[in-house]
Amino acid sequence: MSPGMRWLGAGLALLLSGSEAVAAAGRLNVFIWSEYLDPAVVADFEKAQDAAVTVDLYEDAESMLAKLQGGGSAQYDVVCVPDHLVPAAMHLQLLAPLRRENLPNLRHLDPKFTRLAFDPSGTHTVPYLWGSLVLYFRVQPGRPAPDSWAAVFDPAASHGTFTLLDSVRDTVGSALKYRGLGFNVTDPARLKEARDLVLSAKERALGFESTVAGRNRVLARTAALAVVYSNDAARGMAEDPGTAIVIPKEGSELWLDTLAVTARAPHRDLAERFLNWVLDPKQGARLAAFTRSGTPNAAAREFLPPELLKNTVVYPPPEVLARLEFLEDLGSKTRLYDQIWTQIKAR
Repeated sequence: MSPGMRWLGAGLALLLSGSEAVAAAGRLNVFIWSEYLDPAVVADFEKAQDAAVTVDLYEDAESMLAKLQGGGSAQYDVVCVPDHLVPAAMHLQLLAPLRRENLPNLRHLDPKFTRLAFDPSGTHTVPYLWGSLVLYFRVQPGRPAPDSWAAVFDPAASHGTFTLLDSVRDTVGSALKYRGLGFNVTDPARLKEARDLVLSAKERALGFESTVAGRNRVLARTAALAVVYSNDAARGMAEDPGTAIVIPKEGSELWLDTLAVTARAPHRDLAERFLNWVLDPKQGARLAAFTRSGTPNAAAREFLPPELLKNTVVYPPPEVLARLEFLEDLGSKTRLYDQIWTQIKAR
């Protein structure tokens, strides 16, 4: 799906005509990653609340933030914000403080997801889903599976044609990780080294793609490997068992997406009812199963399919989790990444 696509009522069977939309008691506008919200969960919310839900989709986090700044904070009610962009969104006053009395289902969250550095008191965001940055590839009989970022950054270890993720922090961060560093390095000399690694990879890559597009290139056999998010890779592997996933041995990124109410939400009360809806354990389990993501909802785990809980990419074992790290808000030093990303894209 492309950015800006909409589905009203989240399910085709529940598409509202103009007269039916007027009759609905409430409206809700949601802005979220592509393929990241189960239409059935939305449809059930519409029935329960007598509401009409419009969902707009985005493919990269930076464009989401730019759209909020350009007036989206008054257009949308609920927005999905990646962890590392929460501080910037709060600083820019794009998010409304949560009225926690309207969110009793917050009690179901795993405590380890409720006191994170980007929003330590949970004043503006609700943890939604989590995962990692992975290599998604087509299995080639008789050839060892890739297990390292070298599959992208070392021509001698190539697994074949590949796509890079069209995301500055993910792509530059993976180059840093390959060099034994971390995703949050701000040393200009190290960043230049990472830039050169990415430029070298760009010369050999099929291009920069969104996570969904990269996954689809592997499924279509037009790429042998893609750097994507774990949930998209897990969905691809379920569709085609001839594909596989690996978290590189050097380590990778651990991400947590959040939901928030926009600062000038037209329908704030309904927005908070929606957040409380997705925090219900059964709804949380449905969302995790649909997206094949990890859920921060501890009470939802009993409703998850056993095969999802046993998936070591979706729920990595402790020794793998120890090699994963969150992206941090880099404040003014974010410009260093923006500068080298401009250089990468220009060449």
